[in-house]
Amino acid sequence: MYLSQEEKGKIFEKHGKSKTDTGSAEGQIALFTYRISHLTKHLKNNHKDYNTERSLVMLVGKRRSLLDYLMKKDILRYRAIVKELGLRK
Repeated sequence: MYLSQEEKGKIFEKHGKSKTDTGSAEGQIALFTYRISHLTKHLKNNHKDYNTERSLVMLVGKRRSLLDYLMKKDILRYRAIVKELGLRK
């Protein structure tokens, strides 16, 4: 797979509470963002790959749901993760 356990651990360590904290909203959003950028690069070269396109749309929806949840629960954490990852609404 394109993402090894060490790379996932680095993402969760940077954006989550710890390397093994895979359940935090910030860690999941960061992982989804990495996967979205990877799939976007893939689709630029393979524009007829409709299965990947569907997966990308579903992944963007999951990230949006997590961002909405985080915005309702704690607006400061939401603003921090959006600024850190460079996301915009």
